[in-house]
Amino acid sequence: MVVDPETRYARRGEAHIAYQLSGAGELDVVSVSTWFSHLEGRWELPGFAHYLGRLASFARVLSFDKLGIGLSDPIPASSVPPLEEWVEDVRVVMDAAGVERAAIIGASEGALLAILFAAVYPERTGALVLINGTARLAAADDYPIGLPPDACAQMSELFASTWGRPDGMATLNPSIAADDAALATWTHFLRLAASPGTAAAVIKTLFELDVRSLLPTVRVPTLVVHRSDTPVPPISHGRYLAEQIEGARFVEVPGRDYSVVVGDGDALLDPVEEFLIGARSTGSANRALATLLFADIVSSTVHLAELGDRRWRQLLELEEGVVARLLSRHGGRLVNSAGDGIFATFDGPARAVGFALALREAVRAIGLSLRVGIHVGEVERTRDQVAGLAVHIASRISSTADPGQILVSRTVRDLAVGAPIQFTACGSHTLRGVPEQWELYSVES
Repeated sequence: MVVDPETRYARRGEAHIAYQLSGAGELDVVSVSTWFSHLEGRWELPGFAHYLGRLASFARVLSFDKLGIGLSDPIPASSVPPLEEWVEDVRVVMDAAGVERAAIIGASEGALLAILFAAVYPERTGALVLINGTARLAAADDYPIGLPPDACAQMSELFASTWGRPDGMATLNPSIAADDAALATWTHFLRLAASPGTAAAVIKTLFELDVRSLLPTVRVPTLVVHRSDTPVPPISHGRYLAEQIEGARFVEVPGRDYSVVVGDGDALLDPVEEFLIGARSTGSANRALATLLFADIVSSTVHLAELGDRRWRQLLELEEGVVARLLSRHGGRLVNSAGDGIFATFDGPARAVGFALALREAVRAIGLSLRVGIHVGEVERTRDQVAGLAVHIASRISSTADPGQILVSRTVRDLAVGAPIQFTACGSHTLRGVPEQWELYSVES
């Protein structure tokens, strides 16, 4: 086992993301750990060192500290990045380490990030492993297995008021609750991982995250391993993951600890090693999750009649220049433009909303008004085009929007948690040609 390998840094814009490589072999594994990590401090924890060493015995293991955590650049405690930005941490460390395709392992709440990465980047995901994972921690009307509101509030308060003390670790990991030495080592590790303010902000965000709608879009071989008696998340969360991801294999193992590196780690890793050594991707890399945006100029025919062909063409040319500049700034890709409308894709919903807000203001400045619709869904990519039901849904949402309104689906709202975006519920809508009722939300500037 390689202990305490060299820490390196990948760049994501101006930010630095710390990562380490350990082990050797033909199989590449990306370890998406729980939110609170410290690449160098974890080697002081026997259970963590064993966990990483076990993975490194059959694979090359890439691990990292998320932005704002551990050795990566800090973030203001009041502005936790949305999940889509932390997904970019996975991509940039893979690029920096020369890892083109890997098995993605998401442990505990790290499963949320692993699921999103597998859905957005299936071509870079050879397999997906979720250990003690969840798609949503908190309960909802259609998700009774989640933690009730009072339990979420109690856990948030526990960690916010006792960060740097053993209370939280003892509550979530019964096997070390009476082991003062182990708790002291763990609380030191957590202090290295995050400040109290950052910890409180991250924990609040974790209870708001929800990736349930993405589970049917995961098209890679998937293993779900869950301890039978872990308090958070309970095993029902693991069963839910396996039921919602097509073809997923579910393995229940004994144990009652939340942390995958506390207790019997080999019981968790035995099925993981067996699965990964033989796992082969059968999913189509042409199908992937995408954020889809449609925008069109309101009453374009009226504007054309008022301005005349020449002036109208000048306005459209100006609009096209604004679109190209803003797409570049927000990481979007223009799929199609048809005179007075555009269709673009983005890697994440917060980027798409940021683009829409900026475009709305820019277009207002030249006397025009837009209606915008945004949706996140699975699409089929063929060369420069994308197709699928999700495209039609985004288009229908756009046509439902009022002049000047940015209207989004519930999936967009759920995945944009952590971004500084305010949504207002607009009720359930029927979208022409699309089954079921759709909950839509308006973006407030």
